[in-house]
Amino acid sequence: MSNVTIQSVESIDARFALPAGAGTDSVHTNSEYSMAITRLASDTHITGAGIALTLGDGNRLVCEAIDLLAKPLAGLEINEVMSNFGKFSRRLADDPSLRWLGPHKGVVHLALASLTNACFDLWAKSRGVPLWKLLLDLTPEEMVATLDLSYVEDALSEDEALAILRSNLATRDQREPILRSGYPGYDTSVGWMAYDDEKVRELTARAIDRGFRAFKLKVGSVDESRDLRRAAMLRDVVGEAGILMFDANQHWNLPDASRMCRALVEFKPLWIEEPTHPDDVYAHAVLAREIAPVKIAAGEHVSNRILFKNFFRYHGVHFVQADCTRLAGVSEFLTVSLMAKKFGLPIVPHVGDMGQVHQHLVLFNHIALDHEAVFLEHIPHLKDHFVFPANVSGGFYETPQEPGASTDMITDKIPCSGEGR
Repeated sequence: MSNVTIQSVESIDARFALPAGAGTDSVHTNSEYSMAITRLASDTHITGAGIALTLGDGNRLVCEAIDLLAKPLAGLEINEVMSNFGKFSRRLADDPSLRWLGPHKGVVHLALASLTNACFDLWAKSRGVPLWKLLLDLTPEEMVATLDLSYVEDALSEDEALAILRSNLATRDQREPILRSGYPGYDTSVGWMAYDDEKVRELTARAIDRGFRAFKLKVGSVDESRDLRRAAMLRDVVGEAGILMFDANQHWNLPDASRMCRALVEFKPLWIEEPTHPDDVYAHAVLAREIAPVKIAAGEHVSNRILFKNFFRYHGVHFVQADCTRLAGVSEFLTVSLMAKKFGLPIVPHVGDMGQVHQHLVLFNHIALDHEAVFLEHIPHLKDHFVFPANVSGGFYETPQEPGASTDMITDKIPCSGEGR
């Protein structure tokens, strides 16, 4: 472990064209995957990289917010920052002027995600280990010091977080074989909304050949019969043993969601994802009761730990799709993971990072918190742009070995809008 001091912070507005139809859903019809990148230059050869996903023009706004939030970081030693990161990140989140724009959601929160993820990346690199190992090597006290538990103390106190971490220490070795076997994945990229039926069939057959056994289909078509036809088609392709999930991407209001979810239940999905507006805890709770035993999944647009707390309290979600590029980075993701553990709910992240950081975080969740290893979403569209892309073989994520959080992107391949700041 070496002392590494942050010298400067740079934000980069990076945008990536997608193949025709890729990334499309019922609401986002012309997706352009974009990363608001934070780069932390240090007084050594090591740099930290953090990412947060947007879908195009808003990326510039997130980068500008990164520049504003990052001002306190220059000149700080990374171990000093991370030794009490919970309090440090709260000061950033509660900036007396920027907080008004949220609070704790939207552009500023996405910027905090990118900045936080860069800090964790630099911290792991300074110790020469992958992020999953850094997190596993922390004592329970050191881990809790990285968390901001404000506004969720009624659902997860510091003592409760410590107790969860401590209670699972003795049995970690029982779960460590996953580091060798890999973490199971599921394929999102077979079922984008703009793909025609034949392409969905073809991509699903290829994914089955590559070892995947779980698949997601976008629903929420203007023509509702199209959703039902495609759901029946995909169920036929994967067979009764295959696992299906349907994702509406917030398209329906509650009456429409109630009707469509009841119709989709016929095809035996594991979950129906984002059936309505992501802030509507009440509607999710109603739907959860109506379509049981089919489950509700949400989290792609659940913006902070406080909203997750309410989903947990009111039984509005069964599969927790926390995302460290929607929440305030790795730290808030871990807070939600600990809360979910207390409430007995599995974490199945949405991968706004294309699985790069989450492949580390799910390993920590399984080994340190005894979370069930359900599976991790796989979206391969930006694979060629990462220095160390996530490797998925036989339907399983291979355990990353390189130091850091796997967030470095290949500089000469980054198409930018404007200059790095």
